[in-house]
Amino acid sequence: MWEHDCWAGWGHGLGMGGMIMMLLFWALIIAGIVILIGRLRQREFSCRGETPLDILKKRYALGEIGKDEFDRMKKDLES
Repeated sequence: MWEHDCWAGWGHGLGMGGMIMMLLFWALIIAGIVILIGRLRQREFSCRGETPLDILKKRYALGEIGKDEFDRMKKDLES
């Protein structure tokens, strides 16, 4: 009754272009989620008010690291 020139089902539905658009759609959704999570984590860190140098000073004050290690790490942070 209805004749289609299709090979392995490519003549039905959205075809190859639709499949590419669907993959692009899901890639954008996943990328958006990853970016959102990254920004939320960044905001969470900045809300604490502690900079990496503050954390380093605290570790030195608590005796977790020595003077040489403190100076080396401080120099790395400042560069």
